[in-house]
Amino acid sequence: MMTRHRFIFGLGCLILLCGQAVSHDPRYRTPIRIPDIPGYKTLKCDFHTHTVFSDGAVWPDIRSEEAWREGLDAVAITEHIEYQPHKEDLPTNHERSFEIAKPHGDRLDVIVIKGSEVTRDMPPGHLNAVFLEQAGPLDTEPWSQALEEAHSQGAFIFWNHPGWDGQQSDGVARWYPEHTDLVEKGQLRGIEVINAREYYPEAHRWCLEKNLTILANSDIHWPLNLDYDVRQGDKRPVTLVFAEERSAEGIKKALFARRTAAYAAGMLIGKEEFLGPIFEASVEVLNSSVELRGTRPSFVRIHNHSEIDFELTGASSFVEISAPDELVLRGESTVLLQIRSTSRERSGSKSFRLGYSVDNLKLTPDRTLSIAFPIEVTFVPEPEE
Repeated sequence: MMTRHRFIFGLGCLILLCGQAVSHDPRYRTPIRIPDIPGYKTLKCDFHTHTVFSDGAVWPDIRSEEAWREGLDAVAITEHIEYQPHKEDLPTNHERSFEIAKPHGDRLDVIVIKGSEVTRDMPPGHLNAVFLEQAGPLDTEPWSQALEEAHSQGAFIFWNHPGWDGQQSDGVARWYPEHTDLVEKGQLRGIEVINAREYYPEAHRWCLEKNLTILANSDIHWPLNLDYDVRQGDKRPVTLVFAEERSAEGIKKALFARRTAAYAAGMLIGKEEFLGPIFEASVEVLNSSVELRGTRPSFVRIHNHSEIDFELTGASSFVEISAPDELVLRGESTVLLQIRSTSRERSGSKSFRLGYSVDNLKLTPDRTLSIAFPIEVTFVPEPEE
């Protein structure tokens, strides 16, 4: 009997230890819940990261792991070409960080992209080249030659943090003749509208005026959880890429076609042709018909399938009904939109379109996405007692 008790006790301890081992394993993936749009897959990408092979503080395969855990589809490893502060500890090998990061990305089904950062004074400032074949040939003195080499390899080149106070002391982005020249040569194809936690409205305008690709990237140097409180929902900025397929080639094609939007801190920045379909794919009106008895309220139930809290303001004004001027469609939740009749005696049926501005979906620095909920209202009179 004693032997049996010892066996059960030992088995219980083993189960407990195994359970503890499993419970302490933090390796899980949290998806970024933003839907696909008609004709395209919505891929979540970060095209600006660093490791110990330039001025970062992590080993390259950690970037692949972080990207997987945060729900990214792709991450670019973009070491500085000129700035190598760890060269006394690691050899300067511009290909090596990608070579280390990619196999782990492959194991986790994360697309790892080879890139480099050409790091020069302003102008032209810092520029990333992604989808490189070889990074080493960019290690040349004239910055124009480095960009010509990247362009000859078919790389996608974009301007990093244009308002960075390390190069613009007042934090205001400025356009220089050198950038005009790069655009005219077909070399400069995009700009970081968001870098880390900074939004550059000037860069946003330039993307629209000069037909350049909108990007948002982390420019991460430290371990991700030192810059972002990931467990509390604090996320790095990402570029949403609207690709025909989930592949490196699909992403590259979409970047050159300017099919992107910036997503950071609950805000979306992009063209209406992409932000409109994202909102439409995210938001579902569960009951578009309501009955209003006298002035008692009824509710339109609206479900938001995405993780984005859509912030709505400025409801349309109608004589017959009232609706809230402000409404937040919480992510992955159903929200009640309250409707009232303005008269107890009103009867009959009528269609309405409740119009709002979605304040955290920016089409330009000064204009946001406009949307409308079509509803059908049946009025039932309820005379005063």
